[in-house]
Amino acid sequence: MLTVLKNTYDRLVNPEKLVVAGKTPFDVVFQDSLIKVRHYGLQATKKRYAVPLVIVPPLAVNTLIYDWFPERSLVAYLVEEGFDVYLIDWGSPSRKHATYNLAKYIDDFMPKALAAVRQHSGQRSLSLHGWSMGGGFSLCYCAHSGDPDIKNIICLGTAIDGQANGEMSRFYGTLAQGFQQLGIAPQLIPAHVFHTTPWVNAVAFKIMDPVSSVQSYVDLFKNLDDRDFVTQHATMSAFLDNLEAYPGAVLRDWIVTLWLNNDPTKRGFFRMGKDKLHLKDVKANLLCIAGKKDYMSNPECTKALINLVASEDKRYLLFDDGHTGIVSGRNAPNTVWPQVVDWLSSRSG
Repeated sequence: MLTVLKNTYDRLVNPEKLVVAGKTPFDVVFQDSLIKVRHYGLQATKKRYAVPLVIVPPLAVNTLIYDWFPERSLVAYLVEEGFDVYLIDWGSPSRKHATYNLAKYIDDFMPKALAAVRQHSGQRSLSLHGWSMGGGFSLCYCAHSGDPDIKNIICLGTAIDGQANGEMSRFYGTLAQGFQQLGIAPQLIPAHVFHTTPWVNAVAFKIMDPVSSVQSYVDLFKNLDDRDFVTQHATMSAFLDNLEAYPGAVLRDWIVTLWLNNDPTKRGFFRMGKDKLHLKDVKANLLCIAGKKDYMSNPECTKALINLVASEDKRYLLFDDGHTGIVSGRNAPNTVWPQVVDWLSSRSG
């Protein structure tokens, strides 16, 4: 009983005491107002690959997902395998950043972050690892910049076909019809209308899989006598309950071009203001990864990318996981991660 009471108290009152995420050491090698670039270094005793790997997270997520548990830390795994790992931290945007649009991230933040990586590493060639919207950012950057030194791109759960994603596509299809009937141009709606706060994003993320969200607390109640289980629950919640805000303008741009207009699949480009970022201009080696249980970007929605880029070297892999599972899920260290390393190692010098 004392164990149950202590675990309950710590979980409710001192959850940070239980969290084991975010323990891999890193240095901040660049900072510009909102964003930072982290460097996770190299193990001196391991084989070193010449091409640094830059992790490009999606907006709104907590970066703990990349360093979730000691045994499920993607950054630690990649460093141990011999990669020089950098991570772009998009920071914690507030309402004063609501006007930050897609161009702000693709034409300002991304070039600055990658320039900092190149200066710090002394290498021109880079690999990009983009999960979800992070994959979209990586593709948009390559298409827009024509950067010839992006050697490899890994896209995980990156939505491309906005009409092939089940219920989400049907929802946006209905929304697009509504805008059309009302004579509203969604791209002209003020950015502040689209701006979402951290708690809204956390709720929305859980709504995507409500059964699992409720079940996790049922399981917690049943296992309050198990310190390891309570620690695991607190660590998972540290990610799920602490998401970041979406700047309204970039969310508006993303929803309009991908989900309402389906520009990438129908027209072969992402729309960034007046600019068109053509996927046919992406020529880097491409690894496209999808999850069978991904309800935010299902396999059909993700696989469309393969036929749109000009990459000669491209591969598609499907795993039995969900949206977060393909990044740092329970099975990832034994399934996804080794495949990523195997593919990347032969293309990283």
